[in-house]
Amino acid sequence: MIATLRAVIRRDLLLAWRRRSDVATAVLFFVIVVSLFPLGVGPEPNLLRAIAPGVIWVAALLACMLSLTRMFESDHADGTLEQMLLASAPLGMIVIARVFAHWVVSGLPLVVLAPVLALQFDLNQSLLGVLVLSLLLGTPALSLIGAIGAALTLGLRGGGVLLALLVLPLYVPVLILGTGALDAAAAGLGAQAHCLLLAALLVLAGAFAPWAISAALRISAE
Repeated sequence: MIATLRAVIRRDLLLAWRRRSDVATAVLFFVIVVSLFPLGVGPEPNLLRAIAPGVIWVAALLACMLSLTRMFESDHADGTLEQMLLASAPLGMIVIARVFAHWVVSGLPLVVLAPVLALQFDLNQSLLGVLVLSLLLGTPALSLIGAIGAALTLGLRGGGVLLALLVLPLYVPVLILGTGALDAAAAGLGAQAHCLLLAALLVLAGAFAPWAISAALRISAE
């Protein structure tokens, strides 16, 4: 089973490397959206610091959504999905490997770039660690939740719009807790509670999302 997980992750990372333009699109979208706000709002430091958590988190959320439609689309088109369903390894474990590879490609670059982009908002350096931690806990949850929507809308015409309608309401708790962690830390209240809740959401998503994704993939394959 471990060998299967390694093979799935290696395959997805190789495919992502061959489609570097798709990966770069989401990363560039995140960079451009975050960078445009300081130019549009103006150089007022207090205002920039106030909007920084919301801007960075909303941009990260939307950037993660850009790559969701491609998570299982090629597998459905070339017959790989049927092979995944017939594999000896449990489908849930294969799904976990796929989501992890998706996060490495689409979520981890955002976590790395976020502290650099936050400097445009004159964000206090003491808050950069909270920003990285909140994104490190929140973006995997976004990938897990988004994978459910991607599996449910697989093969549907206009699936991108339906995917957004399904996933965005489920993203709201992660968004609130992620921005709340930075706001609480900036107010001197500490971000431990928000980060613990984000970790709890990640654990819940990691426990239940693979089962939901597997069921949705089986339905889409029929």
